Amino acid sequence: MILKVVTSNPGKVTEYREALSSFSIDIEHTRIPYDEIQTSRLEDVVENGMEHLKASGLTDFIIDDSGMFVGALKGFPGVYSAYVQRTIGNAGILRLMENEENREANFQCCIGCNLKGKDIVVLGKCDGMILKKETGTEGFGYDPIFSHDGKRSFAELPIVEKNRVSHRGDAVRLLMKEIEKVV
Repeated sequence: MILKVVTSNPGKVTEYREALSSFSIDIEHTRIPYDEIQTSRLEDVVENGMEHLKASGLTDFIIDDSGMFVGALKGFPGVYSAYVQRTIGNAGILRLMENEENREANFQCCIGCNLKGKDIVVLGKCDGMILKKETGTEGFGYDPIFSHDGKRSFAELPIVEKNRVSHRGDAVRLLMKEIEKVV
């Protein structure tokens, strides 16, 4: 089975390829632009994107939207995580958190999958915290400032370990349970 991962982020493709390798699913990186609505829920962004892609004739695909939700920042950057990463980056988030005692945060990943004409939408989550400085060289985005265990950033984890504990890994496991019902 081949699933197209629609993204401009090669890091996501690598994570999907590793996470789905044991399920005999081949991943094809596909770059097709689609509208990403501005809303407060990841699920709304994904569902709207899926409708746009299906209307263009695409089938058997995965899209996702992820966000980092920081408690002390009232959930910011949340659904705006990609934009915030491009504009102020990790350094900007660390500046916003400079005097904050509460460093709790979570990552969420909403995956939408169209497979054999059926739509599946799942939401994965990983609780953790914002570190005080960037550490590690792996991963992408907020990985150097987010830790699930308070010891290592996501950017310090090998991809196999990251997939076991991350929001995307959680969402992929939920997705696989749903795919098994379809195939």
